[in-house]
Order: sequence, then C-alpha cells, then structure tokens
Amino acid sequence: MIKKRIILLSFLILFIIVIAVNNTKHDNAIPVPVFVPLKSLSTPILVYHYVEYVTDEKDTIRKSLNTLPYLLTKQIETLKNAGYTFVTASELMDIMNGKIKLPNKPVVISFDDGYRDFYTDVFPILKKYNVKAVAYVVSGFLDKPNYLLTEQLKEIAKSGLVEIGAHTVHHISLRGLSPTVVKYEIEESKKELEQITNFTVVSFAYPDGSFDNQAMKLVREAGFKSAVTTTHGIEVNQENKYSLPRIHPGNKTDQWLLNSLEQK
Repeated sequence: MIKKRIILLSFLILFIIVIAVNNTKHDNAIPVPVFVPLKSLSTPILVYHYVEYVTDEKDTIRKSLNTLPYLLTKQIETLKNAGYTFVTASELMDIMNGKIKLPNKPVVISFDDGYRDFYTDVFPILKKYNVKAVAYVVSGFLDKPNYLLTEQLKEIAKSGLVEIGAHTVHHISLRGLSPTVVKYEIEESKKELEQITNFTVVSFAYPDGSFDNQAMKLVREAGFKSAVTTTHGIEVNQENKYSLPRIHPGNKTDQWLLNSLEQK
C-alpha cells in the first residue's frame, strides 16, 4: 500500500513539473505580431513596358512605350532616396489584409508583357539596387522573338526580387468577350506560369487595361489576389483590389516624380 502511494505521489510530482515547464515556455515565448487589415492605402503602382535603347527609329509604338534604362535607374534611385519601400503586388495585398506589417511608403514597380529586355536591361538594375518588382507575363508569348525565354523566366522567378504575374495567354482585351474565352485566358495563363516557375501566381494584369465586371469576377474565382489596370491613380482599397490603378512615370525623376506620386 505504501509502495503504491509512493508511486502515485511520484507521478503527481512529475505531472506538476511538466505543467510548470510548459507554462514557463509559454511565458517566455515570443508573441506573434498581429497586424490590422487596412481599408485603404495610398500606394503608387508604376507601370512600364519596354526598357531599352530602341534602335529602330521607325518603331514608333515601341518608342512610345519605352523607358530608357538610365531613366529607370534614376527613378529607382529617386524612390530609394525618398524612403520608399519596394514591395510586390502580392505583398501589397498581404499588407492590406493585415498579414504583414505596413512598411514605410510602399511602392510597386510593374512591367507588362514579358519582353526580353526585362531580363537584359531591367533585371540587372533590380539586382544592383536590391529592389522588388512584379513582371506580368503573357504566357503564350514566351520563347517568341522579343519576349522572355522560358529559362530566363525561371531564373527571374527564383531571384526573390521578382514576382511573376499573369497577363493572359494571348494578350487579348477581355472586355465584352464570351465567358469561355475570358475564363481560358485567365486560368490557363496562371496554370502555365505556375508550371514553369513552380511558384503560385496570384497577381493579374488586364491586357490594354481592358476589363469589365465579368473579367473581375473570373479573375477572383481563378484564385488571384489582385488585378491591375491602366486607370490612373494611387488609391488601393478593399473594393478595388481587382481593378487597381497604376501610374505611368514617363521620364519623370527627382522631385518631379515624387510630386506626381503624391497626387491622388
């Protein structure tokens, strides 16, 4: 009988010790930070297309959409010196949803279409200044002349600096098209890019900035967190996450650029 009491007492003491140790660990644990979802946030999303030195003077379309590499460099320097924090499109949505901390003066730089000069001209600049960006890629144009090669896309995606977003399969305007076509262009571009990069694609850009309620609905249902347009503005909120405005920086630098980013 005494032996049984000793055994029971030993188990009781052991139980008390375990509880005490667990409580000590809990008391000393680092608390998980909690961030509050935001209703709105003024965040410039800059949009670029070509970034290169255009050699064909007759290519007026390319020239009109082009940003010279030295200008992009100057614009990035301007933003960094002004205290802006470069985030990706998916990070911006995580900030809005309270999943990550709001950094100082967030800004997104985005590049549409997936031209090869993103790899030859833009990517080295991003690496030099260690800034993040999002590249909205037309999946069906990969490996075609003037567009990114598949291997280049894989390298870019693995860099940790560039988020890969979808820009449809064939770069067709989605407004007013049949649901079947719109659904295919949205979902297939996501699927193809994910298979190539092995990363989940959650950001979308409407070709030519053309969209309607049907396109927004199908983008959301496909699993994208956000979609950008060519509408001018900087206001990001819970209502426009699938019709986000962007800004064309043009040739603005220094205070001229900063002033343009503060205008809603």
